[in-house]
Amino acid sequence: MKIYIKNMVCSRCKMVVKTILQEHQLHPVLINLGEVEIEEDLNDYELSKLDTSLKKIGFELIDDKKSRIINKIKTIIISQVFHSNEANSVNLSKHISDQLNYDYNHLSNIFSELEGISIEKYFINQRIESVKELILYDELSLSEIAFQLGYSSVSHLSNQFKKVTGLTPSFYKSLKENKRTNIEEL
Repeated sequence: MKIYIKNMVCSRCKMVVKTILQEHQLHPVLINLGEVEIEEDLNDYELSKLDTSLKKIGFELIDDKKSRIINKIKTIIISQVFHSNEANSVNLSKHISDQLNYDYNHLSNIFSELEGISIEKYFINQRIESVKELILYDELSLSEIAFQLGYSSVSHLSNQFKKVTGLTPSFYKSLKENKRTNIEEL
């Protein structure tokens, strides 16, 4: 049985979900970001109990088709921004469309309708969170960060960073208390 889980966006999330599944005596066959396949078929009561356990730690089951599509789009974007070395070479709309086998305009309309922002804006927000993370690590120059995340120039990165955060990257770096946003809050 396949189940879909909202806010499951990283490797640690997968480990936590696996633990919860095991606490419910469930046997996962496959655990991907936002999607789990288990050996068992669950009835409504068992799904409700699992959902309650997941909600206690910030996850929840997704049961409608549009929400599953949104979750898949978010997973693709997060993987692209945080876990891919192809940021420079991938056309996001084509990549999402190819991954989900839907017309991009259809996906974009669903995403905007349910999330209140466009896919592009969500992607930009994720990239800016990645920029913040890399600035905090203080291992790469702004030029290297721009290249790694597929920006055409440092100027482009800086302009987008300021537009989203209201701060320049250098001012952000100088702040004593840098505030990042959790992925699931974007």
